[in-house]
Amino acid sequence: MSTLRFEALKETFNRVPVKVEELERRSAIFGRNVFNEAAMRQYLTKDSFESVMDAVENGSKIARGMADHISTGMKEWAISKGATHYTHWFQPLTGATAEKHDAFFETVGNGQTIEKFGGGQLVQQEPDASSFPNGGIRNTFEARGYTAWDPTSPAFIYGTTLCIPTVFVAYTGEALDYKTPLLRALQTIDTAATAVAKYFDKNVTKVYATLGWEQEYFLIDKALVAARPDLALAGRTLLGHSSAKGQQLDDHYFGSIPTRVLNYMRDLETECMYLGIPVKTRHNEVAPNQFELAPIFEETNLAVDHNSLLMDVMDKVADRHNFKVLFHEKPFKGVNGSGKHNNWSLATNTGVNLLGPGSTPMKNLQFLTFFINTLKAVNDYEELIRASIASASNDHRLGANEAPPAIISAFIGSQLTEVLDELEKVTNGKLSPQEKTDLKLNVVGKIPEILLDNTDRNRTSPFAFTGNKFELRAVGSKANCANPMTVLNAIVAKQLIDFKVKVDALIKSKKMKKDDAIFNVLREYIKDSKRIRFEGDGYGEAWEKEAKKRGLSNYKTTPEALKAKVSKKAIDLFIELGIMSKVEMEARYEIEVEEYALRIQIEGRILGDIARNHVIPTAIRYQNLLIENVQGLKAIYGAGFKKLASEQMALIEQISEHIAKINKGITDMINERKKANGIVDAEKRAIAYCDKVKPYFDEIRYHCDKLELLVDDEIWPLPKYRELLFTK
Repeated sequence: MSTLRFEALKETFNRVPVKVEELERRSAIFGRNVFNEAAMRQYLTKDSFESVMDAVENGSKIARGMADHISTGMKEWAISKGATHYTHWFQPLTGATAEKHDAFFETVGNGQTIEKFGGGQLVQQEPDASSFPNGGIRNTFEARGYTAWDPTSPAFIYGTTLCIPTVFVAYTGEALDYKTPLLRALQTIDTAATAVAKYFDKNVTKVYATLGWEQEYFLIDKALVAARPDLALAGRTLLGHSSAKGQQLDDHYFGSIPTRVLNYMRDLETECMYLGIPVKTRHNEVAPNQFELAPIFEETNLAVDHNSLLMDVMDKVADRHNFKVLFHEKPFKGVNGSGKHNNWSLATNTGVNLLGPGSTPMKNLQFLTFFINTLKAVNDYEELIRASIASASNDHRLGANEAPPAIISAFIGSQLTEVLDELEKVTNGKLSPQEKTDLKLNVVGKIPEILLDNTDRNRTSPFAFTGNKFELRAVGSKANCANPMTVLNAIVAKQLIDFKVKVDALIKSKKMKKDDAIFNVLREYIKDSKRIRFEGDGYGEAWEKEAKKRGLSNYKTTPEALKAKVSKKAIDLFIELGIMSKVEMEARYEIEVEEYALRIQIEGRILGDIARNHVIPTAIRYQNLLIENVQGLKAIYGAGFKKLASEQMALIEQISEHIAKINKGITDMINERKKANGIVDAEKRAIAYCDKVKPYFDEIRYHCDKLELLVDDEIWPLPKYRELLFTK
């Protein structure tokens, strides 16, 4: 065993389990470090408190003078919690969060100092925008960008820093972050859904898009990761033969959580409680050393912020427990990858889940209205949904045995399929009394009040209805939820707007009653969206053929999928709804194709380095041992040595063949990489990396993995899958 690998394993096995102290009740510490409503009531004046709540609930603007009062109360609260610094906490288009810490401490002359934090510092800051991705919106010398306070997401203290969630925009106003378009999309769906909800309840004045994410991840010992350059730099193994035992026995899923992992989870959950992240569920996932945690549903903007914060907290807590968290969608070949299922629904200010079926005909008509409109939206914009979850890392996961395919379809279950089929049978534009009775009482009324188990789970469906919500299963584990949530809320908002226009037109021009008009439009939408509904196995070749017949897209790579983001259809949608301009959309497309090429470039460099500087030298070292053995046999047995040394000689030959093919593959890959780097156009460069560079990865890996099986385990330099996945 190589020295580095031995030391990594020795450090792991000698480690003492972390002791976990008795914790207070979770309910007692939840939100303790959050400037929530309770804290604001204590530290703000009545006027400033009402100003913040008005901004949160109604989107009103906070006056600068009032911001001074708010900042004073926020500062006093933060200092009472031990905070010494503050930061605008934002989500640039890097996929990570960003922060710049400033101290409350300031000098005022004559050696006097104070803690200062004014309204201007709360509401707006001016970070350098030149080094963040901007897609050509800003030149390098035009560095100015602004962060602006988002009062709908409460400030929090992490460590000794007051973190203030903000948007991030360019000097010229374009969004440079994930939050800004999401907030616009959420405002749009609020307006559109509220207007439709008023058909059923005049008391509805606001509709919230809700989100419950499920975060899957791997926990790997930190020392072992440090001995794997690919895991340390790319977040996934670029080579490595599968372990003899993987997930074949299904014995890890929902199994007993290892003690060391449980200690980590407890520590993490305590941190989450202090930060107001309502994590509730934890369990072993399917693959060895793979786990999941999930929260209680929240309003989408807050849920997105909490997930971004969570991933940062997970990293920091893991470091304390000598773990490394892997968020990559496919860190290990041959075992399940990790997703971040986005469970989405709509809820009214009156406490009604609009995607929750009810016990009365009117409640079920409301449910079917939002349910069918969502299906229609997904049908019309399936390419845009696919683009929203596209990334170099998620490409490895989509279509594998644990993830949905790249074809977007919706699974609704047999019971709801029957309901929609019954609705479709209505032949005229106006319902007869008998048809109303049949539909409302005999068909719609059959849906249970709480429809949690009306469908089976279809793991192959990218967009599945699961009783009272839709689950977008295709989102990758390292993704920012804002991207797919912006798209989903935007397309459903657009659909609801169109729906209301049609219904109102029928009521006005054809003198239809409201229910008749709603049914008439819904029946039309059921027919229009049939192609998106699929109840079978999404992995089968038959579905690929059927999906092609239906006209559904099947983009298997990110460069293909991303083009939908700058299609005329997508640009028109976002401009019409006021969510993003053409400039903003084109910039994001540019950023994402550039990121794709860079990630493949980095992985190619890492793979070449490991193969030539770790694998090949080790293989040659072992080959030299075999050669010495053969020469020794020849010295002892003379001409008869060939029979005794036949296996050794065959091994020597196999090793030489694998080394030669690895070297050739790396040389050819480097040549293709140089050609790709010379392409100026970002889209064409990404396609070149996808089509010309990336294919060499599997070829080089194949021969490296074969050498892993041939070379003496004692000198193999890298921790193997059996060590990475089964070391607790």
